[in-house]
Amino acid sequence: MPASSPPPPRPPLASTMLAQLRPACTALIALTAITGVLYPVGMTLVARALFPRQANGSLLRDPHGEVRGSLLIGQPFTGPRWFHSRPSATGETPYDPTASGGSNLGPTNPALATLVADRAAAVSKDNATHTGTIPIDLVTASGSGLDPHISPAAALLQVPRVAAARGLAEQTLQGLLDRHVEPAVFGILGCPRVNVLQLNLALESLSGVNAPGPSRASAPPPP
Repeated sequence: MPASSPPPPRPPLASTMLAQLRPACTALIALTAITGVLYPVGMTLVARALFPRQANGSLLRDPHGEVRGSLLIGQPFTGPRWFHSRPSATGETPYDPTASGGSNLGPTNPALATLVADRAAAVSKDNATHTGTIPIDLVTASGSGLDPHISPAAALLQVPRVAAARGLAEQTLQGLLDRHVEPAVFGILGCPRVNVLQLNLALESLSGVNAPGPSRASAPPPP
């Protein structure tokens, strides 16, 4: 019976590890370059080419070219001469994009009931001629705390106050408001809404009066 041949010698441990690590490292570098560099840069270039306004933050500018804010982030407006935004739950600084979030108060939390009651009282005080129900978006914050829109009903509630403060006819403001109602997306997604910053910028142009300080202060710098 012939003698069996001896087993082949094992390769050194270092060579074995290197043979296994080389493809893993190559795949890591390739995927990092593709998903971490090429893909984001490519998508950014495509977005800027096809959707330049949206890719740069959907910024709103006044007739002088000054950036006044973004279509995507609300701003706090105060005083009787302006349409007010819905409440924000981003802490001490309303509509702070670095602290986006809701209040996290549940429907059975007494603190939420107190907060809503206080906001409703403030709305009633600011809009003394209003005697009906108060739209819910004027007394509750959005989930992000940054929602730039209110419902047409919430804007309509404020028309008498703004008209009286500016000495304008309510019909004039009603027409301005109607022109700024955005329909549901594709007619089925979401609800009709009004962008408060857009409405106040149109009001500013109509009245020839500069917008309030908070609007300018919270506007992002030019890109």
